[in-house]
Amino acid sequence: MTSPRPRLSKAVIPVAGLGTRFLPATKATPKEMLPVVDQPAIQYVVEEATAAGLTDVLMITGRNKRPVEDHFDRNYELEDALRRKGDEERLSRVQASTSLATLHYVRQGDPKGLGHAVACAAPHVGDQPFAVLLGDDLIDPRDPLLTTMIDVQTERGGSVIALMEVDPEQIHLYGCAAVEPVTDGVMRVTGLVEKPNTADAPSNYAVIGRYVFDPGVFDVLAKTPPGRGGEIQLTDALQTMTTKDVPGGPVHGVVFKGRRYDTGDRADYLRSIVRLACERPDLGPEFRTWLRAYVAEEMPALD
Repeated sequence: MTSPRPRLSKAVIPVAGLGTRFLPATKATPKEMLPVVDQPAIQYVVEEATAAGLTDVLMITGRNKRPVEDHFDRNYELEDALRRKGDEERLSRVQASTSLATLHYVRQGDPKGLGHAVACAAPHVGDQPFAVLLGDDLIDPRDPLLTTMIDVQTERGGSVIALMEVDPEQIHLYGCAAVEPVTDGVMRVTGLVEKPNTADAPSNYAVIGRYVFDPGVFDVLAKTPPGRGGEIQLTDALQTMTTKDVPGGPVHGVVFKGRRYDTGDRADYLRSIVRLACERPDLGPEFRTWLRAYVAEEMPALD
């Protein structure tokens, strides 16, 4: 009798990137700490992990990332000041980030790419399946993508990636998957290409920043040579895992059709803030009224 696969409990979040697209804001502030409305982007990601039952979170950090660790630590002076003011609402929000999960940190050291960052998690993860969440992609909590991916991995084994259909003209911005349908919303991934030309793309299914890995991925990453940009590319390791009888495989894809907020690009970052602010019950009504007036009155003048 085959023993059931263990339910995932560990998440890995790489946060060692330099955030060069947001310079000079990220010269001294980690890009993960840039606010999305009034909460740093990284907190949305940790909240997503814990909502899916992943309460053991490892962050792969680098130099100048100490503010990320501080955000999830207690700030006794601030808490005491808010308590003495009787500001229980803000006190509760400040404390919320400190009790989300059991957090661990390890430095990547040399910036050798996303594949190398994931490989740094091997001693912590061990022989358990685990999830990887990239901080540039925020997934709306009303669309439990990660939970679905964990269910697929638990049922089918191997590794699971998140896919999203994009306009063919945009596929060059993403990793692209060659796929075969398995069931409604689940694909078998037969190949991957990192940022292909539109004419060379095998599909319009783009890989977005959520993964659930079998621990065999570490064996593959250890043998993956530097690729695009001289870095160890996670896409290259996944491509290897799509072939038969390779550790960590097979690779399935879950097609995501929900709400996603891309904070990795400046224009998309601004759009994400507007969308989330419009939906906030405390900010939305007044903000939407202002936005409608701005679009009606000011935008024609700018055009």
